[in-house]
This record gives sequence, C-alpha cells and structure tokens, in this order.
Amino acid sequence: MKKFLNILPDLKLSHEMTELFETVECEKVAASRDHSRIKIYIHSDRLIAHKAIRETERAIRSQMFKDQVDVCLVEKYHLSRQYTPARLLEVYTGSLIDELEEEGELSANLFRKAEKTFLEPFVLELKVEENCIAQVKMEKLKHKLEHIFSERFDMPLGIVLGWLPKKKSKYAVYADSAMKEEIAQIVQTYEQAKEDQKEVEKQEVQQREKPAFKKNYVKQRLPEDKDIFYGRNFEGEETEIHEIIDEMGEVVVRGKIIQLETREIRNEKTIVMFAVTDFTDTIKAKVFTKNERLPELLDKLKEGAFIKMKAVAMMDQFEHDIALGSVSGIKTIPDFTEKRMDHSPVKRVELHCHTTMSDMDGVTDVKKLLKTAMGWGHQAMAITDHGVVQAFPDANHCVEGKDFKVIYGMEGYLVDDIKNIVTDSRGQSLDSTFVVFDIETTGFSAVNDRIIEIGAVKVENGVITEKFSEFVNPERPIPFEIEKLTSINDRMVEDAPNISVILPRFMDFCKGSVLVAHNADFDTGFIRHNCEVLGLPYDYTYVDTLGIARSFLEGLKNYKLDTVVEAMGCTLANHHRAVDDAGATADVFVRFLERFKKKNIRDLDELNTYSAMSVDAIKKLKTYHIILLAKNEIGRINLYRLVSLSHLDYYARRPRIPKSVLAKYREGLILGSACEAGELFRAVVDERSEEEIARIVDFYDYLEIQPTGNNEFMIRDPKMTKVSTVADLQDLNRKIVELGEKFNKPVCATCDVHFLNPEDEVYRRIIMSNKGFGDADLQPPLYLRTTEEMLEEFQYLGAEKAEEVVVTNTNRIADMIDRISPVRPDKCPPVIENSAGILRDICYNRAHELYGEDLPDIVTERLERELNSIISNGFAVMYIIAQKLVWKSNEDGYLVGSRGSVGSSFVATMAGITEVNPLVPHYYCSNCHYSDFDSEEVKKYVGGCGHDMPDKNCPVCGQKLVKDGFDIPFETFLGFKGNKEPDIDLNFSGDYQSKAHKYTEVIFGKGQTFRAGTIAALAEKTAYGYVKNYYEERGDRKRNCEIDRIVAGCTGIRRSTGQHPGGIVVLPHGEDINSFTPIQHPANDMTTDIITTHFDYHSIDHNLLKLDILGHDDPTMIKTLEELINSDAMDNKYDGVNNVFKATDIPLDDPGVMGLFAGTEVLGITPEDIDGCPLGCLGVPEFGTDFVIQMVIDTKPKTLSDLIRISGLSHGTDVWLNNAQTLIEEGKATISTAICTRDDIMTYLINKGVESEESFTIMERVRKGTVAKGKCKEWSQFKKDMLEHDVPEWYIWSCERIKYMFPKAHAAAYVMMAYRIAYCKINYPLAYYAAYFGIRASAFSYELMGQGKEKLLYHMKEYKRRAELNQLSKKDQDTLKDMKNVLEMYARGFDFLPIDIYKSKASKFQIVGDKLLPPFNTIDGMGDKAAEAMEIAAKDGPYLSKDDFRQRTKVSKTLVDLMADMGLLGDLPETNQLSLFDFA
Repeated sequence: MKKFLNILPDLKLSHEMTELFETVECEKVAASRDHSRIKIYIHSDRLIAHKAIRETERAIRSQMFKDQVDVCLVEKYHLSRQYTPARLLEVYTGSLIDELEEEGELSANLFRKAEKTFLEPFVLELKVEENCIAQVKMEKLKHKLEHIFSERFDMPLGIVLGWLPKKKSKYAVYADSAMKEEIAQIVQTYEQAKEDQKEVEKQEVQQREKPAFKKNYVKQRLPEDKDIFYGRNFEGEETEIHEIIDEMGEVVVRGKIIQLETREIRNEKTIVMFAVTDFTDTIKAKVFTKNERLPELLDKLKEGAFIKMKAVAMMDQFEHDIALGSVSGIKTIPDFTEKRMDHSPVKRVELHCHTTMSDMDGVTDVKKLLKTAMGWGHQAMAITDHGVVQAFPDANHCVEGKDFKVIYGMEGYLVDDIKNIVTDSRGQSLDSTFVVFDIETTGFSAVNDRIIEIGAVKVENGVITEKFSEFVNPERPIPFEIEKLTSINDRMVEDAPNISVILPRFMDFCKGSVLVAHNADFDTGFIRHNCEVLGLPYDYTYVDTLGIARSFLEGLKNYKLDTVVEAMGCTLANHHRAVDDAGATADVFVRFLERFKKKNIRDLDELNTYSAMSVDAIKKLKTYHIILLAKNEIGRINLYRLVSLSHLDYYARRPRIPKSVLAKYREGLILGSACEAGELFRAVVDERSEEEIARIVDFYDYLEIQPTGNNEFMIRDPKMTKVSTVADLQDLNRKIVELGEKFNKPVCATCDVHFLNPEDEVYRRIIMSNKGFGDADLQPPLYLRTTEEMLEEFQYLGAEKAEEVVVTNTNRIADMIDRISPVRPDKCPPVIENSAGILRDICYNRAHELYGEDLPDIVTERLERELNSIISNGFAVMYIIAQKLVWKSNEDGYLVGSRGSVGSSFVATMAGITEVNPLVPHYYCSNCHYSDFDSEEVKKYVGGCGHDMPDKNCPVCGQKLVKDGFDIPFETFLGFKGNKEPDIDLNFSGDYQSKAHKYTEVIFGKGQTFRAGTIAALAEKTAYGYVKNYYEERGDRKRNCEIDRIVAGCTGIRRSTGQHPGGIVVLPHGEDINSFTPIQHPANDMTTDIITTHFDYHSIDHNLLKLDILGHDDPTMIKTLEELINSDAMDNKYDGVNNVFKATDIPLDDPGVMGLFAGTEVLGITPEDIDGCPLGCLGVPEFGTDFVIQMVIDTKPKTLSDLIRISGLSHGTDVWLNNAQTLIEEGKATISTAICTRDDIMTYLINKGVESEESFTIMERVRKGTVAKGKCKEWSQFKKDMLEHDVPEWYIWSCERIKYMFPKAHAAAYVMMAYRIAYCKINYPLAYYAAYFGIRASAFSYELMGQGKEKLLYHMKEYKRRAELNQLSKKDQDTLKDMKNVLEMYARGFDFLPIDIYKSKASKFQIVGDKLLPPFNTIDGMGDKAAEAMEIAAKDGPYLSKDDFRQRTKVSKTLVDLMADMGLLGDLPETNQLSLFDFA
C-alpha cells in the first residue's frame, strides 16, 4: 500500500487535515465503468471523523476532477487495543450521527435519542420510545450499525433493540394537537390540490371545445374594491418577489413599502418611486400621477404601508435592474407579517440582552427590544452589552413614565487574578525538598480524562537529585489532538501499567516534599482525583510556577512554559512530554529560588505575599463572560467604576474585570454565570473537579442556562470531543440545574439576545462575516423569545423545573432589583466662588471703558436684563470659565472666534468672550465717551450692522467715532425666559487648542475635566459595503433596493468610541465621575493620556457642564499673518516691537475689501488671469468656494451686513437653494429681506406684531427643520397667526423649506475673521499666501504647483478635464481648489523659490524677498514627521551625498529620487566614497 497523500501529491488540504491523513495508506482505487464515480480504499490507524472524510472527498472532487466525478473514500481502520466497542462508540457517535443524517433526519434522531447500553463487551442495546415509525426504522438502523462496526472496524458488534414507554409532558398535549393540526392541514391541502387539478383539466377540455372567439365579446369587469387607491381592481396569483429575476410580464405582488421618494417631471406630473418588500426580496416600483392627486396618493402610498399591486416586471433603464412599472392597480392590505406575542399568563423576564452597543455583535436598538418586551406584557428586561453600558441612557428615555423596569447590567469580561502562588502553605522553608512534576493527559477533565505520562524531578537544597518518568495506560484511546500535542500514541502506552500501579509509585517519590508544577491546579487536580479514586492519601502543599512568573516576570507576551523557560535562560527540549517539561520547570524553579533568597524571601508564606499579579499579567489572563446587574444606586455606581477600571487600567483587546477588583466593588451588584463563555459553563464542559466547580458556583448569585441552539456550534467544533449531540447540550444544562439545587442558587433560563426576531439573524450574519468568522452563516437562534417559546425549549427538564428556570427565577431576580435611573437627574455645574459678582464687575468695567462713567440707558438696560437672567439661572460660572479661557488665549497672542449664538449676549461681549457686539448699530467716542444709539441716521441701520454706517467725527471732541453693533437680540441665546441652556462654543486656533484644553485643568484642577465622549456607529456607506461584499462572495446577486433594506438593519451598530473635537466635560469638586458616567480612553487607545466620558456626551449634558473648545483655522491664520507682517521678512512699517500690526485694528468698513466681492480689480488682475473667476474672494474664509462665489455673484453684496447674511445662507440647509435663491430670482425678496439667519425670523415676526414668545418658538421650530420635516404639530396655528399679522405667503413658504439655520451671531463672528484675512490678502499678499498655503491649502503639491505658472496651467488643464467627467476624488478636488489660489498668486506677480534642503521649514512657507519658499511637506508623499526630521537634520551641516542625506533625514529612497528628479538635491553625489578622480 502507498501513502494516501503520495498518490494525490497535488491535493491541497488544510494543515489540520494534512496532519490527520499523513499516516493514512491507500489500498486501491476503483472506478465505475463510465468513470463517473471512483472509490478510494484507505486504511488508517487513527480514527477520522466523518465530516473530515466528506471534506476530503469534496477537495478531491473539486481539485482533481473539477466536480465532474463522484469521489467516495472507503474507510478501514486498524485501531489500537485501547478501542473496545464501548470506547469506540463513545468517541465516534458524532460521526455516526453525521453519516445517518445523510440518509435522513429520522434515523439520526432515533440514534441520537436512543439509550445506549453495552450488555456485554460486544453486545449493544439500543432503546427508543416505541411507535410504528421507530419499529421500522430501528431495524434498518441496527443492520447499518452492525455493518459499520464489522466492515469498517473489524468489530463483530451485535445490536439488541429495546423499547421505552412513550413520555407525556405538560407540553405534549400542545405538541400532539399541533401535530394533528399540521397533519390535517397537509391532508386538506393535498385534497384541495387534487380538486384544483380536476378543475384545471375540466377547463382545458371546455377550452378545446369552445367555438371561435367572437368579436363582440366584452371582458367582464371586476367589482369595485374600496381598498384600491391607484388604478383599477385586479386579480391574479401572488408572486413572491425573490422569484422575479427577469422580465416576466404582469405580476401581482404584496409587500411593505420601505422607501419612497417623489420627483416632479414635466406637464405638472410627479413620478413616485418606492421600494416594496415581502421579506423574501425587495423590488423598486414606479407610478405616475398628476400633481393635484399627489397628496391623496401619498396618504395611502407611504413608508410602512402594506400594499398589493399588479404591475409589469421589466428592465428599468435608470435602475439597470428588474423593476415594476406599468402599474395597473394598488390596494391597501393588512400587515401580513407574523407578530409574535407572549400569551403566557405569567411572563418571564429576559436577563441577558445585547443591543447595538455590543461592539459589532448585537444588531437591535435598545428601544426596539424594550418596546417589544413592554408590548408582550413583561415587567422587566436586563440590558447586558459586552463590556459597555452605553445603551443605558436610551433605555432610560424609552421607559420614562411607563410601568416597566429596566435592569441595568453588563456582560463583563472576568479574569481570575485571585490565586495564590502557594496552595495549602504550611510555611515551609525555601530549602525544603520539592518535587517538580508534569503530567500528560487525554483531556482537561480530572474526572473523565486519564493520565498518560508522569514525569518529575526532585529538588533538594536547590539541586536536582532524582528523576521519575513513567507512561500510564489510560485504558482508552488517546485523542488525535493529544497525540499531535504530546507525540504520545496508543501504541506507546497500551503495554504500560495503569494508574493504579503508577500512582502509588509516584506518591512514594513525592513523600515529604512540596509539589511544584506549571499551572499546578491542572496537574495536582488529576493527581488528587486519582488518589481519591484509589484510596491513596493526599495532603500536599503545592507551588505554581505560572503564578510566580505572572508576579515576577513583567512584559512577557504570555506565560506559557516555553516562554517562561526562555525568559529565565533555561532550555526545553521536548515540550509537552512530561519528563522534559518537569525538568525545564525545575530549572526555572531553581533559578526563581535564587531570586527569592536575594529578596530575603525565606519561606512559602512569605512567597505568597507576592501573589498579587501585575496589571500586565492580568491583561494576559483568559477571560470569561459574567453578568453584572445593578441592584440599586450603589450597584449602579460600582458597575460604572468597574467599567471605568476595565477600560482605563485593564483593557487588552477587551475591557477586563479582575476578580480582585470586582470583590472590592461588588456591593449592590448581582452576579450571573453568563453563557457558554462563562466560567461555570466552561468548567462543566471541561469536567473540572467538584471542588473547583463548587468554588466557582459559590462566587455567583444565580446560574444561567440557555437554549441548546445557542451552543450548537460546540457540536460542530472538532475540539469539543465531549459534545456531539443536542442531548449532550441538554445534559450540560441539566448539570447546571443540579448545581443550582445542590448549592441553593437560582437557575435562570435566558436567551442571550443579540437580535429581536428570528429573521433578523441576517444582519448579525453579515456583520460576523465581515469580522472574519468562518461560521457566520450558521447563526445561533439568539432572538428574544416569548415565555411559551422558552417553556417549550426547556421541557426536557420537566414541566415544573422549566417553569422555575424560565418564569419563577427570572422574576425573582428582577424583584430583587430597584427601579433606578442610569443618569443622575440633577444639574451639577462647577463652582467658582463669587462668579456672579466677578462677572458683573468685569462687564461693567468694560462697559465704562467703552461708553463712559454714565452709561447710556440702552447699555445699562441690556446689561441688567442679561445679568439678571444669567445669574438667576445659575449660568454665571459658564461665562467666567469662557472668559478665563479667552483671556488666556488672547494673552498668549491668539484671537478666539465665537461660534453659535453666544454673540447674541452683550454680557459675553463685555466679558471679552466674543467680539460681536449685539447692540443696535451705534456710534461711540473712545475719547470723551459720547454715544449715539437713536438718531435718525443711526436708526436707518437697525437690523443691519453699525460698521456699514458712514464715518463721523465726535460732535463733542472731534475725534473719529467708533462704529459698532450688529443688532442681535439676547433672546436668540437664552430665550425670552432666560432659561434656555447656554451653549458657549469658542473657536481657538488649532495650534492653541490643546493648550486651552490643558488650561481647563488649571482652572478646575487635575482630574476634574474629561473629553466629551462620542460613539461611532456603523455608517450606511460602510454597511452597504458589508452587505454587497457578503452576497457577492457567495455568488448571490441582490437588487440594490434589497441591499438597501438589509443595510438599514446593519447601520447604527457600535464600532468604536471617540471624542468630540473640542468638548470638555467639567466635574464639580467633591463629585465622583462614576456617579454620572464611566470613563475610558477614546477608541480604547491605551497609548493616549486622553480620558473621555463613556456615555455619549449628549446623554449627560443636562448634568455636567460641557465646554466647546474647538480648533479652527481662522485664528491660526490671523496669528500667522500678524507674525509675518511684523517680521523682518516683510518690508513695511511694522517691527513687532514699537510698531505692532494687530489684526483687531483692521477696519471693518474698508472699501478695498468689499471690492473683492465685486470683481478682481482690487487685486490688480482680470478674471481671465485666474481661469475666469469673476471675483477676488478666492481663498477668503466663508466666501472662497465655488458655491459661495456663485451666491455672491447672485446677491451682489454691498455691505458687511450683506456678507453676514450670505454667510448665514451658505451655512444653512435648504435656506439658499430652492428657497432664498428662488425668491430673489423671482423678485419677491432681496438679500436684505430674505430669511438668512435664525434671528431674522424672530425679529421680523415681532416687528409684525406676533407675540414675542410665539415668535421665538416659531424660530426654534423652523431653524431645527421641525417644520420642514412635518413634525411641528402647532404649525397650522402658527401659520394662521402669521397670516393674521400680514406675514407674506412667500415668507411662510420659505420657513416651510428650511432644515437648519445659522445664528446671526455665528455668521457675524465668522465674517469678522474673514474680513481681516481678506484685508491682508489685498494689502499684504505674500503674508496672506504664505499663511493660506501653510494652513488652509490641504492639497498643495510642490511638484504640481510650485514650479512655475506654465507647469501649473498644464496640470490644471488635465484636472479640469477630469472634473468635467466627474472623475476627481475628494483629494483631487482639493488639489484643483489649491491650484486656483496658486494661479491667483502667480497672476499677481509673485513666485516660489525652489525648496531648499537647508533653509526650508518642515511645514511653514517663508517669505524671502518677493517670493515664497515652500516647506518640505509640500513634496508629494512627504509626511509631517519626515519633514520635521529634514528640518532638524539640516542643522547638522552640509550633506556629503544622497546616501548621507537619506541616512540623516531617514527619508525613503523613493522620495530622495523624486527630490533629485525635481533638482532639489543639487549636485550631491550618490555616495560618500572618494575616487582617484576627486584628487585630479
């Protein structure tokens, strides 16, 4: 015979399969006459699972014969004497079931459920419940099994059949009646089918006998149907949507509308496009209607409606797919989906439920789960996401005001760090005698597995003195996995003595010694159990070298024996052979003893004091799942502490909870043993010792069992040799129930919910597939079950016990838990002593500086009104915090821009928080403090901007008056009652942002500020890729609308966490952050010192103050411009010392700046010079994009006020396009009268006479898009009130389209910054371009843009060509934008110097004469770090060669070659080597 793998040398099998077949021999190969089938006869001395046989047959068929030939492996086994029929059946049952399933499920089930008893070594009795089917099938099964044992294994096994009485359970009546109903239904369906067939045949005969068709035949009209709302009535057999795969003509389908959109077309018609699904598939449909009928149609045809329709299945040229068109009729129908309900009189409680917050695992939103539980009449539900509690706030909102209890919990990742190095220490000296030993076994269970080798060495006074090495006959086969691991096979042990002989010898060897082993619990567990079985005394102290390593060796990748041996400088020859492992462990232990003595550790008691593991060691421990439920408020806070610690201190691939830490914070928590990944279930599966299982059970408050379907993956797992049938899984659950009874612990049946309904598994299947799980398509049934479904599932426990675990105990746990809120209801702002007084003083001091000792009434009235509102509502501290941050930034030389509506507050202006002055336009004199707020000339500018007023001199002292005031009502910020939560957003320079964040620690103290956390969910675009890839990989083509349907179920699943770009959450002194939220690192990045809130910051913004300290380019631009204009590089009057240029001195009424928005003349160029751009505002913040430039062209702004309004329009959603733009084109509005900012609405309505509070409410509803989305219930009344106050129809029309609006204060703050930058563009062009290219130009390329105008125009032409074809990526679009700005610079007569490898900076453009010197990071492919390295390397003197340049700068060879090609390396030689020619 030849080796099987040698006769098929090209066969590619997995590594595991290759190992399995490496000793298999081939006897012969036989082929059928037509060569359609071949049989390969193989011989093996090791058992091969049936699934492995089938997998190999498939591999041969596909690889060798391209699936054209049937392949069958005929097995013959020559097994060792360890295999008796009983032992063979024990290990081969799973394979027999797999083989029987191929012939039919019935035989497999009979064998699976049969009681199997060996009456004699070669006689097997099979007993099953007696019935007529079993009597027939069991006889065939008997012959099949006898044949297998005889032919395949040379074992003459006789099988005797026996019968069991039929069992009746509480649920059997229900099952019998259900079965009878099902049979009756089948019979009825069959009889009906026969009748239908007769009718068809009769009609066919009649049709053949009918006379010729008459011309005057009139088709019978169908009766009218009140449910028809489009077209005419119809009939026809329904077609399931998944069957529509081609053009099929007319079809009738039913389904639910899941997407709908309308598009107006010519001739006052609208096309309505919608996707309809029957949950087998989805298809698009289109109908056409007249505009006047559209509202009536959309009243019935809407998302969520169930319809039946008749249409033609045809290829849609726009969709490029089969769609439904030529619709002849649509009618409404009832919801046909099955709605599961819980009809049990006493309901269960689900204690184990995952939501979308379980990292890429749970797929159902918490609100859906809770609403379902409430709809079923359940009294409570536990939320237990993996390692996180981020679903709690949404859960809380969902049940507010309802009589339902959310149990707030978590499925944590537990690690057992509570383990002493020495067990049962008696204070023995380190000079005692030690026996260092190791065993090899047939598996992990001390109870059910057997020892196959014992190896030991004796250590006396630190020296190895004796050795012990023996094989042990386990009297059973050695599993292949163990043979691979240890290289010990049946032949090596079958002649060895058994354990009853070897163990007494070993115990004599150990007498008077302390035992030592690596992972000693395992080894000593086997020895202890076998001593008990044999009646041998066992009373030993033992030391675990694994525990020693974890406590004394930090930084190892793991603590396996070979890793520890290497770390200690020892050697290990044959790993996983007992005698060699024992010798290596002894060498390690002896070296540890030497270390202990140097640390003055004298005995084992002292050694035990070092048992505490390092954090690093804890991160490498095996994790187990555990359920933690918060029993009360103390438990909630302790749960949050555990979440925080597990994320901050113990995170390693998952957030770990050490048992020692859990013990510290256990108060108020209820602990459950969790799922199959829990500590208890694993111990039961691994058949750990009774003592260990007792210790584990004692740790938990309740034990958990789950449906067998949840764990069927264990049956498929070849490593799970103890689990091969569903009955095995049921037995595991029974054992846990028995443990509950034995230790008086309630046992609770849970679903381990990961999705809501059975059909929702598709979403998790796709997610798991994209995560790389090979068995993703075999989804366990992890859906939420009703009480009846769970009682049926656990009927094998008996009716009474099923009731107890499903209903009684789950309610018992729920009743132990208080109703609690996961977030605190109280507001906890930070305290700054006398903040109200400080704020009042700051404001009045500044007001007096500007407006004099006797303040104008309007100033006093506004200050008092605002201060009273701010102080009475407790907001003064927020103003003081913002003031401190802004003043600090200003002090450090950086301007701060305000965002949002804070500029509406005059107090904010006087406190220096914002530059925007919200008072009405006015003049004031900085010398004598004259002011003018109410002259007729000033009143003309009400609603506009004071900077647009003409210049005037003071009538009192003659000095030029200051112009100010943007006319913004305070109520925009805090509302008319002053109680609207203020949101003070500040734009710091991006360069300064991190310093501002640090400064919050100075203000509040270290540990009192946290970054605002965010939750990153699976986005629609990413989910689309997942779904599309999933089906494409399986060759299953899906319509786009069906993909969209499945995508909707995959979006929103948590992927990661992050941080708000500028949000800082402030914790008041004396408070524990864990009473509000857990904390963590963003995205669990353990390399950062940033700590964020675990909850999304929105969930706690009603509790804790959030500061928005954002980074923005404008303040950075201003700072850079000031530095450049004041520098020696610029030839101007400023020196930065005696004569300092300050951006705040730039006038906001400069005529040159407004010229940028009218043409290009102010820049000294024509539109033709800059590729046809008609304006000079390219690159100016707020106004430099193509979109806004076109808006400027359309609106023709003349004043600063106009620019502010344009800014408002450009930042809004549906404020300009299809709204103000249309109104201006039609002449109904102008830039001055159109709605541009949210404040416009309130001030306009108040001026029209609408009540102020109502005006404010209308503004709020409109600016948030509530009206546009049809979600404003009061809109009809608001609309009526507006019309009564002569508000024009076009104004109301405009309000109804707005989805988001900018506040005027925000627009004003942005425009003020932009105005200053625009001023510098005109007056200090080189400074402007240096700042712009260094800060705002995200895609500046030296190669494309820095080598002259001609090269730039050449590249621009190509980019523009691709732009017309819509072929530009986002980066390409940014490149084209930067090209336009570079072209403008060239047009103005400025140029770039070549990059200088000695003088260029890493990232800053420099002014050198009348040119700009580009930085290193403008070279394509040059990262910031590489650019910084080049700048630093240049300081060390000239480069000797390109090699020297590359070594000093660490720049890649590719970049060096690119720089050389561009001539940037001059004449540097390739290497440093000298040649004779150098001396010529």
